[in-house]
Amino acid sequence: MKLVMAVIKPFKLDEVRDALTSIGVDGLTATEVKGYGRQKGHTEIYRGAEYAISFLPKIKIEVAVKGDLAERVVEAIAGAAKTGQIGDGKIFVFDLKNVVRIRTGETDADAL
Repeated sequence: MKLVMAVIKPFKLDEVRDALTSIGVDGLTATEVKGYGRQKGHTEIYRGAEYAISFLPKIKIEVAVKGDLAERVVEAIAGAAKTGQIGDGKIFVFDLKNVVRIRTGETDADAL
């Protein structure tokens, strides 16, 4: 089992969700987060004053899948989230030791 975590631009969330649904992913968790990478934020002008935005709004997506589906999930996220511009995000893949569905007590792959 794998946990695929991706940090993407907020306006790409619906496209990513649709791409994951099309390959059979049943659910995901999305969280609004802030961060920066190589783009190092940007400056904006508000009421005539310029100020720096150090942390940019992003969406963190987490998807738990069976190991054989992880590569397809990464490809789907990367394809749907890509704009070709700096700040498109990153994808991380972690091994999952175990999973428990709270309602039924099912474990591991059955809980996914």
